[in-house]
Amino acid sequence: MYKLNGYNIVLDAGSGAIHSVDKLAYDIIGMYADTPRGELVRLVLEKYASRPDITEQEILDTLSDIDELKAAGKLFSDDETGAEAAKALGRRESAVRALCLHVSHACNMSCDYCFAGGGRYRGESALMAYETGRQAIDFLIDSSGGARVLDIDFFGGEPLLNWDVVKRLVAYCRRAESSRGKLFRFTLTTNGVLLDDDVTDFCNREMHNVVLSLDGRPRVHDSRRKLGEKGSYDVILPKFRRFVEARGGRSYYIRGTFTHENTDFTRDVTHMADLGFTELAMEPVVAAPGAPGALTWDDLPALCGQYELLASEMLRREREGRGFTFYHYTLDLPGGPCIYKRVSGCGSGFEYLAVTPEGELYPCHQFVGDTAYRMGDVWAGVTNASLRAAFRSCGVYSRPECRECWARLYCSGGCAANSYRATGSIEGVHEFGCRLFKKRLECAVMMAVARSADAYGDA
Repeated sequence: MYKLNGYNIVLDAGSGAIHSVDKLAYDIIGMYADTPRGELVRLVLEKYASRPDITEQEILDTLSDIDELKAAGKLFSDDETGAEAAKALGRRESAVRALCLHVSHACNMSCDYCFAGGGRYRGESALMAYETGRQAIDFLIDSSGGARVLDIDFFGGEPLLNWDVVKRLVAYCRRAESSRGKLFRFTLTTNGVLLDDDVTDFCNREMHNVVLSLDGRPRVHDSRRKLGEKGSYDVILPKFRRFVEARGGRSYYIRGTFTHENTDFTRDVTHMADLGFTELAMEPVVAAPGAPGALTWDDLPALCGQYELLASEMLRREREGRGFTFYHYTLDLPGGPCIYKRVSGCGSGFEYLAVTPEGELYPCHQFVGDTAYRMGDVWAGVTNASLRAAFRSCGVYSRPECRECWARLYCSGGCAANSYRATGSIEGVHEFGCRLFKKRLECAVMMAVARSADAYGDA
């Protein structure tokens, strides 16, 4: 239960039902589970003593409405479905459905907050050979079981430094689609320095999604994302604009990173929107305490305030006909991911693996270079079965702190890599990230309520 932007919002965790209610109903719901009915009526009458319209009958009618919602499983519901799905995780088919192909452990930029250490991931600069990438694709196909749609992310470092191999690997996948009965979807993440007509044309033919790295305002971007000693904003911005225009409505994201130095990141998001970009994401920096730009607990109130400010600004712009998408506020309330995804998360270390230029397998890109989390290679496959089993069982119900959390079926227990970095265990809880996620979810739900109110005249 929370109040935001003038709305009183009640979210039922077990069913996913969302209720936007008046103040009276909000107060009664808050007391409903723990207060005897006669005492509840007395307390509410006392609280609303100055309101002659709030009578005992009005309170009883509201209680009756709440009773009906509870009986319908839309309020105070049990979470039997999620708990049963969690028990079934270990019985799922052992299928790999996605790879993050690190075609380049090298980068042409020097971003001081880079979690990958300049794109080298604790090692030497390296480019993936075509033969290694081809073997990775064969491993994916052979390990995919009955899954038909397979995803490949071309990642780095900077993948455009190995562009010819990227193109050859896409061609190999396309040939394999008909012979092996699979369908491939590709994503490319790039800093944009090497974007040209060839890359643009190829991506528009072949890439399901493209992620472009831009941190917002010129001052903010150039302070972190550098070409040598100089900022890169003026170099990449024209390239990104040409690319998005040529993309013609196909999926893309402008992805930024905010740090301790720009906790006012709403200004960076709206700056990118004002440039004409409509698909935006802004992520908190992945950095150890004391590292350049690392966020602190003192930053948390400001960051939560920024998420609220951003949500309100987005609604205002939508009403003016100039809206944009923010990745973390994209919430499919009627549908959304299946229950297994809701309890298990992204599938890292089980359904999703990262591949180094040498062909080594890791749970995801954030574990690459940590030899304790090496899972095998693309020739021998997953050889660390116990580690894979640990990731398969890792989810919202494997963490005691998460089992009763109202956001459990939205965050799925959070990011295993962030948990490991914060606590030393993939089963731990990254509390800072948890707090940010909850605030983002509150904002996303509020925006859905506001859109409903705009469409129907009330919430």
